[in-house]
Parts: sequence; C-alpha cells; structure tokens
Amino acid sequence: MWPEKDIEYSKLADDDQGAHYGLFREESLLSVLSLFIKNEEAQFRKFATLIEEQGKDYGSQLLSFVLDEAKKKGVKRIWCNARENKKEFYLKFGLFETNMRFERGGKCYIIMEKRL
Repeated sequence: MWPEKDIEYSKLADDDQGAHYGLFREESLLSVLSLFIKNEEAQFRKFATLIEEQGKDYGSQLLSFVLDEAKKKGVKRIWCNARENKKEFYLKFGLFETNMRFERGGKCYIIMEKRL
C-alpha cells in the first residue's frame, strides 16, 4: 500500500478491531483489505494489491467478497477513503463520491460510500 514507507506507517491503533482479508494465489498474498464495522456502518481501509498484480481482477474479487460479507453482517452503509486517481474503480462497485476530500502522504483522497 505504501511500498516506499516502513510497515509501521500502515499500522493503525485499532487494527485489532478490524477483520482483515487477503486474496492469495497459492501461498502468495496478492491483495489485502481491512473491514471495520461499527453498528450498521463499515469502513474498508488498507486496500491494496501488489503493483505487479494490479489489473488482473484480484482487487475486484476481494472487494466484491468484502462488500457481500459486510451486507451479511447487517451493514447498511459502507465507505472508504479512495485515492482520487482510483475513484473510477470504486464507481464500478456502486460507491459514489462525497464532497469530502483530504490529503495524506502527498496523495489526494475522496470519501466514497455506498448503501447496502
């Protein structure tokens, strides 16, 4: 997710409260995503696919699976901090742009959400 940063940069204080998913090919981890549910809302975070494996549908498969899991768990609204240059990817899954934007680590983000 942040290959130029130390692993500590990606760790969150509440990581133990999330459900962490990975998509593997044999024993190689290709894509990851963490889901944090609070009541009927959820945020997915730390969604990343290895650079050399992007464009091969792994991230799409993982996100589809997690959206289904969230719905099964009673989530009514799901959201994420999407990199602005990746918003088209999220639009394919029915997420829509909000007017909330911010910058972190030199990257521009937009909050996107979906009703389940």
